[in-house]
Amino acid sequence: MTAVPRTFDRVLITGIGGSGGSYLAEHVVENHPEVEVHGLARWHSTTQGNLKTIAAKVTVHEVDLMDMGSLLPVIQRVKPSAIFHLAAHANVRASFDTPNAVLGNNILGTSNLFEAVRIAGLDPLIQLCSTSEVYGQVGPKEVPIREDAPMRPASPYAVSKAAQDMLGYSYFVSYRMRIIRTRMFAYLNPRRADLFATSFARQVARIELGLQDKLVHGNLDSVRTLIDVRDAMGAYWEALRYCAPGEVYNIGGTTIMKVGEFLERLIALARVPVPTAVDPALLRPSDVTLQIPDVAKFSAATGWKPRYSFDESMAHLLDHWRAEARREAAAAR
Repeated sequence: MTAVPRTFDRVLITGIGGSGGSYLAEHVVENHPEVEVHGLARWHSTTQGNLKTIAAKVTVHEVDLMDMGSLLPVIQRVKPSAIFHLAAHANVRASFDTPNAVLGNNILGTSNLFEAVRIAGLDPLIQLCSTSEVYGQVGPKEVPIREDAPMRPASPYAVSKAAQDMLGYSYFVSYRMRIIRTRMFAYLNPRRADLFATSFARQVARIELGLQDKLVHGNLDSVRTLIDVRDAMGAYWEALRYCAPGEVYNIGGTTIMKVGEFLERLIALARVPVPTAVDPALLRPSDVTLQIPDVAKFSAATGWKPRYSFDESMAHLLDHWRAEARREAAAAR
């Protein structure tokens, strides 16, 4: 890492109320108080409670990325020096049930964002949040996965993210828009209930309080690397400070385990016995199994390293859902 870090006076986060966007907003507010933070959120979003601790320190604009009429005026008014594009339908399993909704939202919403920036005549740095899901099924010889691995998306969600990824590259090539693509691997995020780790933690917490009888799960054989969501969002910030527009970077952790092993380690922290059972509804028509990244390119560009240990991340996840379960139990009384 030899480059002089870039600085920003005004940033815009799409999907700011979401599970990732809210943690990113917290990271910026807490570590860079000199930066003005704006965010886009749909009026019918159910995730705005994620911003409650920093609500007075961010400006949230009611914008649907599918509606250029709401998007363009905000881009013109805010004039961000940096944009973090996190907004997306991100549930892999649900994308098999509603593929057109996921494809339309993720692809066209991204296209609208880039077009709005172009029409407004702005030149912000843009971090495009892609995902390891674009790599799809990889063989043992392709692990750890490098950025030049072929994209073989195995779900409608992954297809939509691959299209976003390529849109980012095409706008860089065609219009010299300063777009940096990051492909994030698995992370532990208490605010996103559809992730396997979060679902497990929620169920363990509910079982401890007698709110449910058993923990249900899908495929336990997939191999993942795991990092803390707070580290993941810090990495996004470092990407815009140091990474090269037009390039793509893998981001991920070094803790490698099967989903089933994670479940075993979580159950070991439970305060009561936790029965488990497979739920066929949680099994995907196709699944990715070897999600192990090569992050050398990103580390060389930024010097980034995770701050939180796996045990700290797991405790953060379980503590969050124990608090939620206590609130649920109190409301039921």
